[in-house]
Amino acid sequence: MAASSDKSVSGWRPPLVLASGSPRRLALLQQAGIEPDALLPADIDETPHRSESPRDLVKRLAREKAEVARRIARKREELAGAFIISADTVVVAGGRVLPKAEVFDEAAGCLRLLSGRTHRVYTAVCIVTPKDACRERLVESRVRFKRLSKDEIERYLASGEWRGKAGGYAIQGLAGTFVVRLIGSYTSVVGLPLYETIAMLDGEGYPVRFTWLDAA
Repeated sequence: MAASSDKSVSGWRPPLVLASGSPRRLALLQQAGIEPDALLPADIDETPHRSESPRDLVKRLAREKAEVARRIARKREELAGAFIISADTVVVAGGRVLPKAEVFDEAAGCLRLLSGRTHRVYTAVCIVTPKDACRERLVESRVRFKRLSKDEIERYLASGEWRGKAGGYAIQGLAGTFVVRLIGSYTSVVGLPLYETIAMLDGEGYPVRFTWLDAA
């Protein structure tokens, strides 16, 4: 630990890759004072396997994204010794994994299903160390929506905010007004559980507070 601290003080830190193109995940890392050296979003098939549980699905997708980014990073000299962070989020209602809505009808179906009920949000985080060790965490949160009126659903759909979002909504945006109760991690529902992510990085020797003095 002392060696890592000395390097941090002298201005050194290992490179870090975020295996995602999500502006939300990037913003959350930046909120914690971490600026990735590269974004390497992974284009993978996110179709659930037969009889795969939501927990297993989200963990597998996070691992696969991390592996794709790892293979790319290790071929680039400046990223060969990088830490890699990947994450995936799924929304589950009534035991059913809801889609990452891309079309109007998908989003409308999600909102009608979530209206007036509690659903679960699972986010898995996978961190690959410079020595290619893999660390994983799964975070479960429960979110309850108010009963949505037809007008609320129609206006939210018209906003377009739902596009590409798990479950057809973004809690950090307009849909935050639908949330009656949240039990768990808000940042996990957004897409990256900060507490767990920073704790894992810290435990693996990454200088997570490297920029905090500059921020002050």
